[in-house]
Amino acid sequence: MAAGGEEEEGCEHYRRGCLLRAPCCGKLYACRLCHDGAEEHQLDRFSVAEVQCARCRLLQKAQQRCEGCHNLFGEYYCGICHLFDRDKQQYHCAECGICRIGPKEDFFHCSKCNLCLSLSLLGKHKCIENVSRQDCPICLEDIHTSRVGAHVLPCGHLLHRTCYEDMLKEGYRCPLCMRSALDMTRYWRQLDDEVALTPMPPEYQNMMVQILCNDCNARSTAQFHLLGMKCGNCDSYNTAQDGTCRLPAEEP
Repeated sequence: MAAGGEEEEGCEHYRRGCLLRAPCCGKLYACRLCHDGAEEHQLDRFSVAEVQCARCRLLQKAQQRCEGCHNLFGEYYCGICHLFDRDKQQYHCAECGICRIGPKEDFFHCSKCNLCLSLSLLGKHKCIENVSRQDCPICLEDIHTSRVGAHVLPCGHLLHRTCYEDMLKEGYRCPLCMRSALDMTRYWRQLDDEVALTPMPPEYQNMMVQILCNDCNARSTAQFHLLGMKCGNCDSYNTAQDGTCRLPAEEP
């Protein structure tokens, strides 16, 4: 029971005092996610026209409070998305076309990325056209309408925040473009020390190799080393061999 005696039920996704009547199949579900998990088709949130009160079971038009018993269906209600939930400082973003968790004043909508982002990223992120409409490269699930927040990588690609955290347990590179997903400067300096303290066998000590840097896209020649090969342009070790190994020509 919610504060004020309201009947609060809902599901694992949302707390609300009503069930949605799916316009596609006519069945009652606590939310669109519950519907989509049980059916072989998806519920169009924008087409929801009727809800059933969790207290008096009256079927009625979608609205914030029951017209029969006055039960509050949700502290927050969006008449466009038909989202009912506890107050989480949600707001409807007209540009995104859906509701976001706020507070609204802490976010801005990037028209090129087509996504609401934290104000801390204003003017500080790389834009990619409609990047939010791409699926997360880790879990392959939708990002734009996900209830999980998006994390913007330095390269501009997006991952679910939770997928980004899981990725860092296994590696440090964007799964799409292989650019470093965080500032690796300190680790590169540690690698400098390890390379200096780990000489290669004599037959490899003068071996050079062409490399391509995943961070700055520059090509350069570096001394071959099993621990890593350093970019001659930006000092990153996030590199890949871009040619065959060769020994320098002997001086006459």
